[in-house]
Amino acid sequence: MRSLRKTWPFHVMLLPAVIFLIIFSYIPMGGIIMAFQDYKPWLGIGGSEWIGLDNFRYLFEREDSVQVIWNTLIIAVLKMVFNLLVPFGFAILLNEIRQVGLQRSIQTLVYLPHFLSWVILGGILIDLLAADGFANRVLGMIGIDPIFFLGDNNWFRFTVVVSDVWKEFGYNTIIFLAALAGINPSLYEAAEMDGAGRWKQTLHITVPSLLPMVIVVGTLALGNVLNAGFDQIFNLYNPLVYEKGDIIDTFVYRTAILNGEMGFGTAIGLFKSVISMILILVSYRLAYKWAGYRIF
Repeated sequence: MRSLRKTWPFHVMLLPAVIFLIIFSYIPMGGIIMAFQDYKPWLGIGGSEWIGLDNFRYLFEREDSVQVIWNTLIIAVLKMVFNLLVPFGFAILLNEIRQVGLQRSIQTLVYLPHFLSWVILGGILIDLLAADGFANRVLGMIGIDPIFFLGDNNWFRFTVVVSDVWKEFGYNTIIFLAALAGINPSLYEAAEMDGAGRWKQTLHITVPSLLPMVIVVGTLALGNVLNAGFDQIFNLYNPLVYEKGDIIDTFVYRTAILNGEMGFGTAIGLFKSVISMILILVSYRLAYKWAGYRIF
């Protein structure tokens, strides 16, 4: 109580956020019961028939739902890998620029796409990557046949991953630039006195110093392995690429909202949430074990 008398203003400041979280995050969790019901909106949760795990069995019996899970894993893992490697390499290259003004200008330019929503970028990409768009016109100039980037299953995943990396790598670079700023300059001075050039210094000082941050970012990203980016996919995909481009979130949207299978959609969402929770716990444990990183 003595501690509470000293810190009560902080608890009051925190109270609105706690109330918001309870209303919009915890109370709606009661709707999870729909995953175990043949939910009918006109009957409500209390009047709908209880069917146990039938929705979950149906999830793994449907061919399209299994394909959706694989699509989500493939796209999410590719995004995770390239959103780690590209910012890592770009941060090292950017760090080698000695003109501060040029370095900051480049960093600002690559950072800007992060602030654009996928609604805007989706419209831009649809125009640029259309059959008669700018990208295919350029390909035509060098003798390459037009590519249906957003309508061909073989190209859609590639387009999604590349566009996501382009949008986010500037923002993700900040993490590695912060880690680079923490490297002791005396290490570079000692290496230079020993005759090491810029390449040797990068290979033996910069890269090893960044590896702990790479481990932390990579392991924490495991918790989002089932989040392949609803906003992006929803604004770019179409029925032609459902086979390779449909992910769990867009599948839930179509089944639960458009087709009215709310019980089945809830079951898919619950399955995803449980797996994500397990992966988050595992990733925090790995981050602590390999890099000594922990939040709580």
